[in-house]
Order: sequence, then structure tokens, then C-alpha cells
Amino acid sequence: MKSWSGRTVLTLLLLTAPGCLSPRGDALPVHTFQLSVDGGSDEGLPVPVDGPVLLVSLPQAEPGFETQRMVYVTRQFELEYYAANQWAESPARLFSPLLVQSAGRTGDWRTVVALPSSIRGDYRLDVAGFAVQQEFLQRPSRVRMTLRSQLVDLKESRVVSTKTFEAVAQAPSEDAYGGVLAANQATAAVLTQVTSWLQSCVRHQPECNR
Repeated sequence: MKSWSGRTVLTLLLLTAPGCLSPRGDALPVHTFQLSVDGGSDEGLPVPVDGPVLLVSLPQAEPGFETQRMVYVTRQFELEYYAANQWAESPARLFSPLLVQSAGRTGDWRTVVALPSSIRGDYRLDVAGFAVQQEFLQRPSRVRMTLRSQLVDLKESRVVSTKTFEAVAQAPSEDAYGGVLAANQATAAVLTQVTSWLQSCVRHQPECNR
């Protein structure tokens, strides 16, 4: 009898522990956001018939940024994550189609294709160290986006150039949505930097290695 009573008490304690009987409706709603670039036209410059083909590898995220969770920083070197706000995919994956579209509008490439693909390319663009974070180290907060790019000449099997890119945008509000708006501004700035660098490389201009 004592053994049965002990099990009963233990069961009741477990059931009434904090959270066990809480309805799921008490959880905060999760807000999901996209990276987006406003104002860009879908139509780019005329495509050169005999131009090179650019293959774009899937960007690789910096450690700690391989997640859909939105990263913010309140002190140096420590990553924190919003509880009820997230990206629709990891930011690196969201950035990938924007990069392909942006490069494809410059008129320097016959086509720009995201990897994996069966299409044979002349150049390959690799992106690593991709990170985007909202920094509350000052007021107003700001969002920083960084990445490292490498352009490879596939026909000659050589690295044409490598370069690090960074953009910082001020958040219009001190919350996750303010961070999203600033992240989109930073995205537009980084895309402009990367596509300009690619143009200088494919045109064999000195700016490619600066």
C-alpha cells in the first residue's frame, strides 16, 4: 500500500509541475521574416550571347548563424537569439537567390545559375562566413552583414580573386522587426558591392583585386 501511494504522489507532482498542464495557447506567436530587396527591376541589361556562365555555390554561414533564429548582440563576442522571431530559412539560404538575381541583371553573364546544376560554367562564385546580426552595442541599434567571396575560373582552375564584404544599416526601431528592415538595407548594399566586384573581375579590371 505504501509503494502504491508513493507512486501516486509522484505522478501527481509531475503532472502539476510548471508547464506540464499549461495550454499550448500560452506560447508566444512566432513571427517569420524574409530577406528582401525592394525597388529592384526583374529586367536587367541585355544578356551577351557569347558571355561567360557564372555558377553560384550555396553560401556557407559563419558558425552560430546556420540557423533560422535571429541573432542579436548586447556585448561583444556573445550571440543571443530572439525567442519569438525567426527567418523563413537561414539567412545564408535566403541570400542565395538574391545574389543569383542581382548578378544576373548586370549584363556581364550569359546566365547565372545556382548550384547544384548540370550546367557547365566558366566561373564559380563561392561565399563563406555569411553572418547577419543586430547589434545593441549602441543606440540606435544596427545590423551588420558580412561575407567572404571567392571567384574561381573553372577553365583555368585558378582563383581569380577573394574579397570580404560588409554592410551596416541602422535599425529604425529597437526590436526584431527593426532588425529585419535594417537587414534588408544591408542586403541591398552587400549585393551592390559583390556584383560590382564581379563585374570588375570578369572585365579584367584592376578593381577586382583591391
